[in-house]
Amino acid sequence: MRFLFALILAAAVAGCGFQLRGAASAQLPYKTMFIALPETADVNVWLQRHIKATGSTEIVDEPKAAEAVFQQLGDQRQKSILSINSLGRVREYRLTLTYTFRVITPEGKVLVPPNEITLVRDVTHDDSKVLAKDIEENLLWRDMHTDLVGQIMRRLSVVKPLDPNREDAN
Repeated sequence: MRFLFALILAAAVAGCGFQLRGAASAQLPYKTMFIALPETADVNVWLQRHIKATGSTEIVDEPKAAEAVFQQLGDQRQKSILSINSLGRVREYRLTLTYTFRVITPEGKVLVPPNEITLVRDVTHDDSKVLAKDIEENLLWRDMHTDLVGQIMRRLSVVKPLDPNREDAN
């Protein structure tokens, strides 16, 4: 009886179009893509990993060989004081990452207009645990990068590219 119930439940979930969010769901509408970032940039490394995991888009080494070119328009990181204690010492910081990108053809026509992603994390600060808090802050920046690449992949897979042959697609 349990087996039959599990089989019916699996068929119902599969039949409704349910799909886990992840690499398999982020199919890009491009056959080839060039990422116009330095090879060692964190965003480039993680984007390439995610795109290769989907298997639907090939990363090429030359922009002229690509159907689409990913361009970073802005990458701003900011650490600001969020709160202070009664002695005037910092109690919390706010980490803000603002990233802007677009996708164009090798000829410069816009496929995906500029998109901005802003991520915010708050981190507590303690003068007696400076090393631990520094490590925690670095882990938060890394988590923000992971989240950023996930959001980029979801946006690229959902956004319908503009027709590069249109007159106003510039």
